[in-house]
Amino acid sequence: MSEDRFKIVFDGALLPGVDLELAKQKIAKLFKSDIAAIEPLFKGQNITLKRDLSQQDANIYLAALNQAGIDPRVEPDLAPGTSQPPAQPASMTPSPSADSSPVEPAAANDWQRQAAIPEPVADAGTSPYSPPHATVGDPLPEFGELKFYSVDGRIGRLRYLAWTLALILLTTLAGGFLTAALVGNGLQVTGMIFLGAAAVVFMYLNITISVQRLHDLGWSGWLWLLNLLPFVYAVFPLVLAVLPGNTGANRYGAPPPPNTGAVKGFAALWLIILLLSFIGGFSSI
Repeated sequence: MSEDRFKIVFDGALLPGVDLELAKQKIAKLFKSDIAAIEPLFKGQNITLKRDLSQQDANIYLAALNQAGIDPRVEPDLAPGTSQPPAQPASMTPSPSADSSPVEPAAANDWQRQAAIPEPVADAGTSPYSPPHATVGDPLPEFGELKFYSVDGRIGRLRYLAWTLALILLTTLAGGFLTAALVGNGLQVTGMIFLGAAAVVFMYLNITISVQRLHDLGWSGWLWLLNLLPFVYAVFPLVLAVLPGNTGANRYGAPPPPNTGAVKGFAALWLIILLLSFIGGFSSI
């Protein structure tokens, strides 16, 4: 039984909050073309950007296009390896409406020439209105880049635990040392300012770590705001530490790199600390 094949179809839709002109600029860069050449992609017509893909490759292309701000979709490719799916019988072909008109052949050809994409060879089953079939610029890397300080990217469960412990240790030691040194020299106000600054840094980095973990699950980073709800804040970190992330690329990028020995060690240490804290709290009841 042959492997199912898929195609990437785009009808001009953008992701929520994305500016049209900015999306055009990013797509032009991704296709290594110019804005005028990719204009036909945003005319509201269903255009096949890439076909004859495996499920994994389709997800990679989809993630790259999502990062550019557009919202294409993955569909089964019923006729892989051909320039167009088989033509429908005349009785099954929908009649054009006032809101939708076929892409002009000249526009499609202009787009192909400017994007440096060879025109498909016409045959009996190829419509002269067939859309260009482009290859997305550079494919996503096998693994995403780690950004401790950014809300972009993805991290897995162990790295989430390890980074959380490292963040707690760094901010506690740095903030405590500076505050103690300043207060010890009679600079109480300055010490409190440094302590407040350490708290702000801790909060910001805690948000970036949590957002990247949410991205690994395929969820929006805005879900971090659930931490502001009563009782939810106590369960939310546990959810992030337990649920496995997406195995392949998703709309937030390529999967995180494999865990290093240091990451595994810090994650194990954090779990031991949490376990001992739980046992100590339970025994004191």
